[in-house]
Amino acid sequence: MFPSISPAQEIGLAVLLVAALVWVLGLGHMLWDSRFHHPEPGAHDGGLPAIPAQRGAAAHPMESVELTEAEEQAFAGLIRTLPLH
Repeated sequence: MFPSISPAQEIGLAVLLVAALVWVLGLGHMLWDSRFHHPEPGAHDGGLPAIPAQRGAAAHPMESVELTEAEEQAFAGLIRTLPLH
């Protein structure tokens, strides 16, 4: 092929070119798939849930707090001031 390099170097060059071609084709295939195949919004592949389920108030006594009447009214007033958008 090239008169100035040894046959071993020619083989190495050929292997390098084939590896580069395979890499470029794999990258193109991966980009093509990610461009046209979007997962469903609700689809999840299993494993751990994205957001853990909330436990009920009766799950543990330390997870609930009793509010006084004044605290409940203050909280209700605060909630009324938040925008609903």
